[in-house]
Amino acid sequence: MITIHQVLTDAVSILKENNINTPRLDGEVILAHLLDCKRIDLILKHDEVLDKEQEREYIKRINLRAQGMPVQYITGNQEFMGLDFHVTPDVLIPRPDTEILVEEAIQEASLMDKPLIIVEIGTGSGAIALSLAHYIKDAQVHTIDISPKAIAIAKKNAKKLSLEEKVIFHQGDLLSPIKGILDGKVDILVSNPPYIPSKDILSLQREVQFHEPSLALDGGIEGLDFYKRIIDEVLDFLSHQARLIFEIGHDQGDRVSGMIREMGIFSDIRIIKDLASLDRVV
Repeated sequence: MITIHQVLTDAVSILKENNINTPRLDGEVILAHLLDCKRIDLILKHDEVLDKEQEREYIKRINLRAQGMPVQYITGNQEFMGLDFHVTPDVLIPRPDTEILVEEAIQEASLMDKPLIIVEIGTGSGAIALSLAHYIKDAQVHTIDISPKAIAIAKKNAKKLSLEEKVIFHQGDLLSPIKGILDGKVDILVSNPPYIPSKDILSLQREVQFHEPSLALDGGIEGLDFYKRIIDEVLDFLSHQARLIFEIGHDQGDRVSGMIREMGIFSDIRIIKDLASLDRVV
């Protein structure tokens, strides 16, 4: 039998040996999830003992983290926009920076005095689409992903958040699933498409490179392939005074905004920066 204090100490040592940047935090988050308690409870109960099965399962999860598996995949959870999302290695882990994309869409929606049709390309866990459905009243949200596994995860999250009635899921490539359904009706189109240049994939952190789905990361030679394809296809779907909102890579603001400008229909094109003053949203 081993105490919470001792098993945490052992876990931190294992994670340090494997060059995990936040060994104490990760060890505590994984243990708190296993024991279904808060991190503060681990301190209050530091001398309580784990049974053999709990100890075995914890060390198994710590070894996964030591191999580079993200904490969110180990616990199966990630918070985004104040909501809790189930995540697996079939979907990208929602990032705090992507909240900027959602906040911009919410702000634009507040300026449009009518029930809205919103389309998201790249469902993943459903974090973007479900957050928009949760925070924007009278919006019908359509979300599209080429991966049936991602759609399944997002539907699970929709049920968990009681948003099944507000979100319509489509499986397919980019805008093709809504062709003939939403032509000329889309008020806001949002997307966080794959935007990492192919050559940069190999230099990503091992947590990302080896554990997150490459389909959701690789944006082609310059990282711009999906922006080009969406921009080429989107005109037929946009309503009058529609908004187009993309998450972008840190150095892609000028190029993506230039591509949008060439469409000739948008007069107000802005690059929004993140907290590190890097390009994040167009």
